[in-house]
Amino acid sequence: MSSSTTGRVAVVTGGASGMGEASCHELGRRGHKVAVLDLNGEAAQRVAEELRTDGITALAVGVDVSDHAAVAEAFAKVRTELGPVHVLVTSAGIVGWAPSVELTPQAWQRVIDVNLTGTFFCAQAALPDMIDAGWGRIVMISSSSAQRGSPGMAHYAASKGALISLTKSFAREYGPIGITVNNIPPSGIETPMQHQGQAAGNLPPNEQMAASIPLGHLGTGEDIAAAVGFLCSEEAGFITGQTLGVNGGSVM
Repeated sequence: MSSSTTGRVAVVTGGASGMGEASCHELGRRGHKVAVLDLNGEAAQRVAEELRTDGITALAVGVDVSDHAAVAEAFAKVRTELGPVHVLVTSAGIVGWAPSVELTPQAWQRVIDVNLTGTFFCAQAALPDMIDAGWGRIVMISSSSAQRGSPGMAHYAASKGALISLTKSFAREYGPIGITVNNIPPSGIETPMQHQGQAAGNLPPNEQMAASIPLGHLGTGEDIAAAVGFLCSEEAGFITGQTLGVNGGSVM
């Protein structure tokens, strides 16, 4: 296979909004064909249409990443329409707030199912193509909650902490084949999910959040996408098993 990333197929889960959407555009700009996977199929279609308007080959697939059969079907569709998958960015995730003593089994399980198990299912579906090619890039979007803990979000922090461990395990297992696996734990990034948390009273306003960030302002989805693009590039070929914080200095 050519050393250029041009024309390789990149799958982005949670690609219809926020950091995932920005990553779709960044990977497309870098020459990838982009599969936009999201629970919201209509929103995924919107992003794919925007990519195609920019001259990027793109496909939208609606999928619940916690559904193993649905994930397998989605990746089969990507292979059929775009080709084998060599880049995977797992941005699909959900959040929840509740005191730990009040967390229901259902609330705990749903967050684990989407954030952790869903990421595993998608990586498991993409890896055979990467193994066949002897080349691959996986970037998991974790969270600074995994690094410093989050009161009232034990299930979320636990699910994202597990992604850091999953990153390291996959990196050791598949590094000899030529596949790199890294994760990005964002913090202080303005996203639709953040706005929902603020509207519900679970997160402070932007000004208060920015005051706790050494750089003095919130980040954007494009800040995360820039790091995603680099980690998926040829230039990042000697970086694997790493946690790259994109957080304005809020976690050091």
